[in-house]
Amino acid sequence: MPKDSAYRVNTEAIVNARRSVVTQESDLNLLESKIGGGQVEELILQASRELSLARKMLEWKPWEPLVEDAPKDQWKWPM
Repeated sequence: MPKDSAYRVNTEAIVNARRSVVTQESDLNLLESKIGGGQVEELILQASRELSLARKMLEWKPWEPLVEDAPKDQWKWPM
């Protein structure tokens, strides 16, 4: 995954911030409070799902150019 892809940049920022809290905090209640993403069990589930998504992103390669041009007005809102 390219180092400058938006998904990688943002996911790494979240993971590094959470890892920093985990390594510095041993009290689970404070850890949950500082991360603000739910209980530890939920944070583990989120991490597992993010890993699954990251593996899919490696298959999908959304950072690569489109194979063909997008349909006219695809990104126009409201229609």
